[in-house]
Amino acid sequence: MFTIWSVPASSDDGPDLLVIPARWGSTRLPGKPLARVSGRTLLDRVVDVGRRAAALAGDMEMVVATDDERVAAHARALGCAVAMTDPAIASGSGRAHAAAAARARPPAIVVNLQGDAPFVEAGVVAALVAALRASAYGVATPVVRLGWDALDRLREHKRAAPFSGTTCTLTADGRSLWFSKAIIPAIRGEAALRTREPLSPVYRHLGVYAYRLDALARFEATAPTPYEALEGLEQLRFLETGVDILTVPVDAPRLDMGGVDTPEDVALAERLIAGAGDPYGG
Repeated sequence: MFTIWSVPASSDDGPDLLVIPARWGSTRLPGKPLARVSGRTLLDRVVDVGRRAAALAGDMEMVVATDDERVAAHARALGCAVAMTDPAIASGSGRAHAAAAARARPPAIVVNLQGDAPFVEAGVVAALVAALRASAYGVATPVVRLGWDALDRLREHKRAAPFSGTTCTLTADGRSLWFSKAIIPAIRGEAALRTREPLSPVYRHLGVYAYRLDALARFEATAPTPYEALEGLEQLRFLETGVDILTVPVDAPRLDMGGVDTPEDVALAERLIAGAGDPYGG
């Protein structure tokens, strides 16, 4: 039995809200929101994605949620609204909840677009919102099924940055089974499978979520869970407490990588931009 939330929108709800959590204190890349990738800060790039996604989704506003005035000042300089959140909040989801709960008219749906995900495409975010609006789930997130070449690249990248990039297993109807910083599932008989199937069985998770506010509030009221702490993946708190997550398969972004978590990720992002062009403003 899996848990879903059937919470219809109320006439008292405000516009849906896209939140960009942007924390200064990353242990692997301090000051991460202001880190520059090919001449632009990570926050600048993600705000650009968020603006275009909110316009595509319709009836949606955007805010940067941070605990640091340096990040807030940069967000305001970019013309973005800011929600100052408690530094004790440990997760992006918790920061998104704090920003949403502070609204005069709280939204029915909250999008959490991580501040280290500059290559998520605006159309993917809009598709995610549409899927959640049409479902009875409380949480939705996009995944990309990897081709064999993409899987090989992910394996190679993890040799230098083993905790960069998240994979996911899911049921045939799109319900997530598990997320991990390891590459899952293990593939028995891979050589033969490569000759039969054009795509691998590995799904890579893209770092963006849409929640119903009620499900997000329940998340924030629950203590961190054991596997969440071990993997460093906040979405596991939902799974460990019996709340299912709808996965939305999407095409791989033109610039295909996980979040920018380390200096090695910055270098990879810049190589991708040099090879495929810069999506900023596109």
